[in-house]
Amino acid sequence: MTSGVDELLLRSLTPSVLGILVRRGADFAAAEDAVQDALVEAVRVWPADPPRDPKGWLVTVAWRRFLDAARADTARRRREDLVDEEPAPGPVPAVDDTLQLYFLCAHPSLTPSSAVALTLRAVGGLTTRQIAQAYLVPEATMAQRISRAKRTVSGVRFDQPGDVATVLRVLYLVFNEGYSGDVDLAAEAIRLTRQLAAAIDHPEVAGLLALMLLHHARRAARTAPDGSLIPLAEQDRRRWDTTSIAEGVAILQAALARDQLGEFQAQAAIAALHADAPTAEETDWVQIVEWYDELTRLIDSPVVRLNRAVAVGQADGPRAGLAALAALDDSLPRHAAVAAYLHERDGNLATAARLYAEAAQKAPNLAERDHLTRQAARLNTRRCH
Repeated sequence: MTSGVDELLLRSLTPSVLGILVRRGADFAAAEDAVQDALVEAVRVWPADPPRDPKGWLVTVAWRRFLDAARADTARRRREDLVDEEPAPGPVPAVDDTLQLYFLCAHPSLTPSSAVALTLRAVGGLTTRQIAQAYLVPEATMAQRISRAKRTVSGVRFDQPGDVATVLRVLYLVFNEGYSGDVDLAAEAIRLTRQLAAAIDHPEVAGLLALMLLHHARRAARTAPDGSLIPLAEQDRRRWDTTSIAEGVAILQAALARDQLGEFQAQAAIAALHADAPTAEETDWVQIVEWYDELTRLIDSPVVRLNRAVAVGQADGPRAGLAALAALDDSLPRHAAVAAYLHERDGNLATAARLYAEAAQKAPNLAERDHLTRQAARLNTRRCH
């Protein structure tokens, strides 16, 4: 897409246009292809001849593309009695199909990576190239992944109720990818979660939106000019986005007031406590441990227990944190990094340096590896002096 067209407008219209085609009888995979064709045509035509009704224009063009493809495909000739009559141009009914599309794209038969890719294409309106760039895979690989996903969901009834938890998991996966290529996936995940929150009144949807806003608010302070990671305790809190923090806290408070606690609300409460502390030293670690206890009751995952061990180490001292850590499998991702941090706080620099170096070898990305390597080097330098 180019700067001559309002890309955000096109992407925001994508789910409703796709939904209209599916409700008219189009197969999901064919409808999605037709909508993508219409988006490409909009980029070509709109700069010189902008439509008065962008959504109506996209529906008309996408429907014609779908009919052309259906008529050209001999395997679909039997469907022509269903789709032969083109609806007259005019105002498009204001039916929001976004919610059904979310559920369709987060279908349980899809792998998480396929569900994410399909959501970004069908609901987010991103091109295959943009999604491939964001996930650092070849465009052909992403095209195959999306095609398989579309075939999988093509036979699914469009009006079946979906699982909100699965949809939220997909959006959370998108958010955690952060930024790469020319698409800011964290910002895209926030946009899509706002869209979902507008379509469904659910405290966990609000909880996820609050969590995203609170985490995203710290983004500018997370890296130094050279790209190196800055740990939470060392971040310049003046660089945090106070508007996003205020919005996230307000959304979270309204969700918590409904007394239907879920994992994303609990995670957002922890993020809010970090955001609320004027300095790292003033963080209310005791309350953070209490929220981790709530979270382990909701989802007793090793990752949650690992993060809880860090909080215990802050609230009750490093040895209490190491005791909590001892109950966990040391092959867990970030286990060595957490152990290194707690041993350093306990004054055991030799063990901490060795564990930082070990953690660096297992780091999932270059920035984290560099950060952990520098931590090990810093401690080794201190021990030599």
